[in-house]
Amino acid sequence: MAYNLAQKVAKPDSEVDAKKAKVRLGQWVRLHDYNIAQKVMVIVEHFRHTVMGLLNGYAKAMVVTGSRKEAVRYKLEFDKYIQKKKYSPLAAMVAFSGEVEFNKDDPNAEALVGEKFTEKGMNPGLKGRDMRKAFDTGEYHVMIVAQKFQTGFDQPKLCAMYVDKKLGGLECVQTLSRLNRTYPGKQDTYILDFFNEPDEVLAAFQEYFETAKLLDVSDPNLVWDLFDKLKGAGIFLWTEVVQFSEVYYLKSKSNAAISNVCRPAISRWTAQFQQAKADYEKHKKLFDHAKKLGDVTFIANAESDMNEAKKQLDALGIFKADLVSLTRYYEFMSQIVDYDSTDLERLNLYARHLAPLLREDAPQNDPIDLTPVALSHYRLSKIKQQDLKLIKEGAEGQPFEGVKMLFRNWCMSIGGGERR
Repeated sequence: MAYNLAQKVAKPDSEVDAKKAKVRLGQWVRLHDYNIAQKVMVIVEHFRHTVMGLLNGYAKAMVVTGSRKEAVRYKLEFDKYIQKKKYSPLAAMVAFSGEVEFNKDDPNAEALVGEKFTEKGMNPGLKGRDMRKAFDTGEYHVMIVAQKFQTGFDQPKLCAMYVDKKLGGLECVQTLSRLNRTYPGKQDTYILDFFNEPDEVLAAFQEYFETAKLLDVSDPNLVWDLFDKLKGAGIFLWTEVVQFSEVYYLKSKSNAAISNVCRPAISRWTAQFQQAKADYEKHKKLFDHAKKLGDVTFIANAESDMNEAKKQLDALGIFKADLVSLTRYYEFMSQIVDYDSTDLERLNLYARHLAPLLREDAPQNDPIDLTPVALSHYRLSKIKQQDLKLIKEGAEGQPFEGVKMLFRNWCMSIGGGERR
């Protein structure tokens, strides 16, 4: 993707943080309806001509987006393009957590401002059905996701994945491995990537192909350690975990009801995060000022306060990471070890839904005004097509066949089900 930006209306120059401005401009372009329209056209046409006929017409695909707003816009553009081209019964569903709202700073969002987008509202055809079961039917062909279902999702009919977000490390392996499930007649799978470099994707897989990185995961007590650590963090109450499991298994449950149970924990985490961030920024300014003055005592006190605030900030980030780790460890080990614990099952379910809802709120007074920005030029081009080959390199003292067996067993364990 190549693009050029311009100003619609000339405004007096103002100085902004260059790093933040580049990030904001990148996000602005990614949300632009023309950018998404071009990618949707590529995805739909590739799916129709290359993928749709596989598995006797039952092949499915997943679109991996970088944010919930992107997922919403992808779904809107999918429906628009399919209707324009009269490609019915080709249909897409979208999966994301909570509610999504657009603001005036988002590109071409005039018609979207004030509307709240929910998973239920954007998938009227579900009619109360579980998304996994509905996607398995012939009614839907493409699932658009924003974090949700990106890992731990078992759909053997998946034959293609369209990636429009940065992937790296274990997340890259887990995400792309959604394609590895076997299905009668399944021979070919495709990944069309708008974002990642082939060498980086290969490096992510090569790490787990060459070395047994998951030996420490074999300790079943790690799950209990995380269980106790999360309960002791003070972010959620156990009554909320129990209530969540009760609401989740109701036939008439709604996304709003599920989100409401998580809201108290979200509020606690967000309030603590914002306070810790404000404290850190305040003490960092004092520390920088003390260094300029050269006051040794002042520097020591300011540095101590800054490090303490940073410690609190890091602890909240670790809490979110621990939620994700619990679900990964538990879903991995529970296929081997019988924990026989409803409490673990409840916390796993709760953690899986809570983690993606813990997000740092954007600053209320953002000095970067993007309203005069316009997309003047845009081009989307195919660079190359290739097969990424893993290199057969066994580590010293650990035969390659043993490593390959560990890698294969690990792939079979994530999410359940048989793998190729």
